[in-house]
This record gives sequence, structure tokens and C-alpha cells, in this order.
Amino acid sequence: MSQLDDDNRSRQLNPEHDAYWQSRGEDERPEDWQERLDDE
Repeated sequence: MSQLDDDNRSRQLNPEHDAYWQSRGEDERPEDWQERLDDE
């Protein structure tokens, strides 16, 4: 894996990044993102 791939994967696994939410069908990180995580 390249560094760019590693960085992208890290962002997709981190709910503080928009990429996390975009990979789950959202346009960006929602305002209530912390509450959504608590519900999982």
C-alpha cells in the first residue's frame, strides 16, 4: 500500500474525518456525529 492509501484508510476509520462519513453514504460529518457513534 502507498502512503496515500494508508492515509485514506486511516481517515475512513476515524469518525472525526469527513471521509469516514462519506464512505458510509453521508455528504460530510454530521453535526450529531458523536451521538450517532454512541448509538452504535
